[in-house]
Amino acid sequence: MLWNTILLSLRAIRRNVMRSFLTTLGIVIGVAAVITMVTIGGGATAQVGEQIASMGSNLLMVTPGKRLGPGQSSSTVLFKEADAEAIAREVPSVTAVAPVSSQSVKAIFSNQNWTTQVTGSDNQYFRVTNRSVGAGRSFNDSETRSGAAVCVIGETVKKKLFGGQEALGEKLRLEKLSCEIIGVLNAKGQSTMGTDQDDIVVIPLRTMQRRVSGSQDVAMIQVSVRDGESTEKAQQSIVRLMRERRHLAASDDDNFTVMDMKEIAKMLTGTTQLLTALLGAVAAVSLLVGGIGIMNIMLVSVTERTREIGVRLAIGALEREVLLQFLVEAVVLSSLGGIIGIILALAASVWLAGVLHVPFIFNGTIVLVAFLFSAMVGVVFGYFPALKAARMDPIEALRHE
Repeated sequence: MLWNTILLSLRAIRRNVMRSFLTTLGIVIGVAAVITMVTIGGGATAQVGEQIASMGSNLLMVTPGKRLGPGQSSSTVLFKEADAEAIAREVPSVTAVAPVSSQSVKAIFSNQNWTTQVTGSDNQYFRVTNRSVGAGRSFNDSETRSGAAVCVIGETVKKKLFGGQEALGEKLRLEKLSCEIIGVLNAKGQSTMGTDQDDIVVIPLRTMQRRVSGSQDVAMIQVSVRDGESTEKAQQSIVRLMRERRHLAASDDDNFTVMDMKEIAKMLTGTTQLLTALLGAVAAVSLLVGGIGIMNIMLVSVTERTREIGVRLAIGALEREVLLQFLVEAVVLSSLGGIIGIILALAASVWLAGVLHVPFIFNGTIVLVAFLFSAMVGVVFGYFPALKAARMDPIEALRHE
């Protein structure tokens, strides 16, 4: 009986193809929008997590100054190289510490010039930030100690200044400093904040201090915590050590900040997940609109087919059979809309993922939920018209013109 009912429903849908298509359009748009929004949002969330992880393993960033609220200010006292050495020496859970000093400098080679970020540090910087030298080498101990005029450049700097030419062994001028290129970093692409991580020149810290900045100050200390160790405990140990080294009394506020990249990652992924949920909820509204459209058309269909319903009831059809016929018709309409919406959503998600440069991550759960929700919309909004048809008086229905 159910199969016959489905065949009757399909025959009725085929009878008015254009009207059936327009009826399901709301469901198609709703399902497609929900799946696309959630899929792209999931890809963006995964990309944020990957980019945060690429910045460094279990990374803590110690910066001078305090994060303040509106209207507050704080004097910034920079670090010294000895502060980084103290963290490496006295915090046992730390595996690598890199003092960092950065400045925007114009890099010049031949008749080409490019403004880039020059970072002074040591070999621990490559380890902390998960960077690797693709061609050439990193600094040796004597170059780090003496402040030699050598540098390792990023892929963007290489392309802008050298094009397809070999960069190793060439002399690069950083304003007044002329340094030899000893290595080229492997490409990392854009960071979560949209900055180009390959637009960088790394030189020994002492070279930076003596030849570029003219100061012994260190603007940031990047710390990598050993795998399996608690970053929270390491953070607390660094705070205690820095307060002691900066001679802060118990009543004094910290004049520095220790940021855990895991906290930043959690905040950013939480934000993208919230936005995805909001966009998905907005898109789901169109499913309800589509459901109202189905109810409207089914009521019209009941009115148009009053005489047909009367004949069926008169020759012995049960109320529940008539109810089932119209209910199945509504569910078939909404389910067809759901299937078409899923196909469109997957195609749109693959295309948008390529355009937005985010990974396409198939989410089977949301696809199944969207399809079941579309079918449920058919049941909920098709029930009232089906009930109206089932409760018709056969005699009155047969009189209907």
